[in-house]
Amino acid sequence: MTTERRPARRLPRPLAATTATVLAAALGLFLLTACGDSSDSAGTSDSSASDTAAGGASPKTAGSPGAADPGSSTAIPTEDVVSGVTADPALAAELPAAARSSHTLTLGTTRAPGTTGLPHGGEDAKGTPIGLDVDLRDAVGKVLGITWKVQYGTFPTVIPGVQNGRYDVGQDNFGVTKAREQVVDFATYLNDGQSFLGAKDVPIDSVTALTDLCGLTVATSPGSTFQQILTDGASKCAGAGKKPYKVQYFTDTAPIFLGLANGKVDVFFGPTLGLKYDATHVPNTKFLGEISTTPVGFVTAKGSPVGKALSDAVNKLIADGTYAKIFAKWGVPGTGITKSEVNPAATF
Repeated sequence: MTTERRPARRLPRPLAATTATVLAAALGLFLLTACGDSSDSAGTSDSSASDTAAGGASPKTAGSPGAADPGSSTAIPTEDVVSGVTADPALAAELPAAARSSHTLTLGTTRAPGTTGLPHGGEDAKGTPIGLDVDLRDAVGKVLGITWKVQYGTFPTVIPGVQNGRYDVGQDNFGVTKAREQVVDFATYLNDGQSFLGAKDVPIDSVTALTDLCGLTVATSPGSTFQQILTDGASKCAGAGKKPYKVQYFTDTAPIFLGLANGKVDVFFGPTLGLKYDATHVPNTKFLGEISTTPVGFVTAKGSPVGKALSDAVNKLIADGTYAKIFAKWGVPGTGITKSEVNPAATF
């Protein structure tokens, strides 16, 4: 079981919209998934750019004085939280000689066009990578004195790419699992988990156990941790003398958000960090809680010194306050960690 990312296609988040606007946005949805190579230097993503999301509103950083209400604005946070980070020669010395000489590391990830993959990742109007994951890796790169050479693949191919040496590092919201730790190492940088987003009028305000879902329609992605949890718990409602929950599976989140808007879906079961972000950006929804958590980390080859260097760099960012600024910028409190570890105990 893993903390997979939400389904690949996603409904663009209308930050201030009526249900009709949500439906119209979904009808116009088109997301192109691309593969290729791109250069993404540490600290060079334009964090202070004034590009905006669709709608052309002038952006303000959420949480800063005069910031736009994230529930009623199309602004993309643009606060520069990376450029002030400086290199730490002692940590840079932990990298392999080849990386120290070239001042580069190759990173495998998936491309997230537009802003629909936020808070993890996306692109601004100029095609510049943005997002929580981007800020984190850029800050880590600056600490280690390296530039990231980003290569785009697919979620299933990144870890094998690390194993076969194509990538030095993999980053794609990979949850730590026992099976994965047998073939790659992890350097953790946040916690994600399994959570619930409800329609505004759903007759519950929190979910602490699967029996809280009894009688409701739950939407999630097939072949995921979320499907396995719902399948394993399917008999619990009957055991509690309640009507069972009904599960609908979608590989695209557009129909899930449509369902939440039109009453055909009561609850979306998905990754914590993304759903917390959705709760403040998708109208008429509410975050209902989390039932389990999973550490997420950079992936490196087994035994590679790069893993420890990445972990030490994350801990330096935690200590100097940069890490907290990054999470505050993207509005996802409660998903950070207090200490990065290499190969922590897996929860699944």
